[in-house]
Parts: sequence; C-alpha cells; structure tokens
Amino acid sequence: MQLIDGKKIQKDILDDIKKEVATLTFQPVFCDVLVGADPASMQYVRMKNKTAEDVGMKTKNAIFPENISTKNLIKEIKKLNEIENMCGIIVQLPLPKHIDTHAVLNNIEKKLDVDTPSPAALACMMVLDSLKINLVDKKIVVLGQGELVGKPVAELLKSRELDFEIINSKTEEKEKLNLLKNADIIISGMGKGKYITSDMIKDGVVLIDAGTSESTGGMVGDVDLESVKDKASFVSPVPGGVGPVTVAMLLKNVLQVAKSLTPTYSPHP
Repeated sequence: MQLIDGKKIQKDILDDIKKEVATLTFQPVFCDVLVGADPASMQYVRMKNKTAEDVGMKTKNAIFPENISTKNLIKEIKKLNEIENMCGIIVQLPLPKHIDTHAVLNNIEKKLDVDTPSPAALACMMVLDSLKINLVDKKIVVLGQGELVGKPVAELLKSRELDFEIINSKTEEKEKLNLLKNADIIISGMGKGKYITSDMIKDGVVLIDAGTSESTGGMVGDVDLESVKDKASFVSPVPGGVGPVTVAMLLKNVLQVAKSLTPTYSPHP
C-alpha cells in the first residue's frame, strides 16, 4: 500500500496559484466567516487564512458571536459581498442551531461562493488524477451522498463521462458489499470512522478517503488503514490526504473568481 501525499499535491497547486496571483492587477480578498469560538474551527480558519496570505491573497477577518441572529449575520454577509476586490466568501459550518444556514448561504453573492464547485470534491478528483491512472473502464464506487463530497464527486465523474456506482443509505447491504468488493476505485465521504476494512475490498483497490471522524486517538478517515494495508494499492490518509488538497482547491476557486474580474487577464508565460 502506498499512502498518497496530499501535502505534496497541495504544494504544487499552491505554487501555481501564487504565480498566477502575482500576475493580477489587484490583490484578491478571501473571507472565511466564523460564528462562535469553537477551538477546532478557529484553528481551521486561521490555517486557511495563512495559506491564502502565503499565495499573495488578502484575508478579511469575519468572526461573529455565537448568539448573532440570522438577520444580523445576513446583514454582515451582504457587507462582505460589497468589499472591494472580494473574490471569495465561505461560511465555516456547522452554524449554531438557531441560525438558518440555508438563508445565510443564499445571501453570499453567487459569483463569490467559492464553496461551489465543492473544493472537497475537486480535491478527491485531483488526488485521483495524481496517480496517473486511466479511469476509463475502471469500476468506480462513490460511498456516501453528502453535499460536500458524495453528490459533487458524482457530478464531476458524470461530467467526465466516467462510469460509476453510488452507495447511499438506501442501498441494500448485499448490493453494497458486492459493489465495494468489485470496485477498482472507492471514493468515500461518509464520515464513519474506519468503516472500510480489508474484507470489503479486492486486491489492488485505490481508496480516496474524504471522510473525517473524531476518535480517541484524533481524527480518522472512513478507511481502516491498518486493516487494508496489505490489499489496497493506494490510499489517501486522514489526515494528510484529501484535506490539504481541499484547501488548495478552495483557493484555486478564489483565483478563478479573481481572473473572471480581470477581463484582460493573461498569465505570464
């Protein structure tokens, strides 16, 4: 089994982004909206902001108290939409239960919504592409149908005209096990810690793990690495696999917005 180095893939993407940002006629602004003071969320926001600044972007601080109302948060989002050179807004989820998440997200100006296309789904495909595998005629299985990974990954596979099967909560157990056992590539975003074990997969399978769960030993993915190590050919580990690439793809989305705001954009050769 070979572990896929997400940090190396991330570095290559960020190096390219930095070069392109340097060719812009303005400094793009990125904003990660945080409500409350959850330590893990705060750390994640700080990391994304630092990465954005490392590639030459400017970041806008947008941390609001836990008890902010939906109405007031929407007001703040609308202010962020109007900031000069704003090229990307995301909201750190989940929001407190009293806030209407759908209403808040719908008030991000469409062109500034850099969570679309899903950075996590784009990262899964980037990690898979890094292996230089011919995906035509491969049996691909998408495990889970969440909004961040499963559904958008399925859309990306469909756009490439690749054949794939989806396993969701309605898939019968016998069919699920059969699909997993015959899959050449499994892309998982279930969020069920160490769910995929060696008895579920065939020799040589590629496992792209985008699921995250908290355990007593820290964060784990959907794949039980110890169990599959003698069967899988490639595995993206958690942490260190899809995660770092997701941040890079998020900033790539920001760059795309910046380029769209520059009609005469032409990167230096």
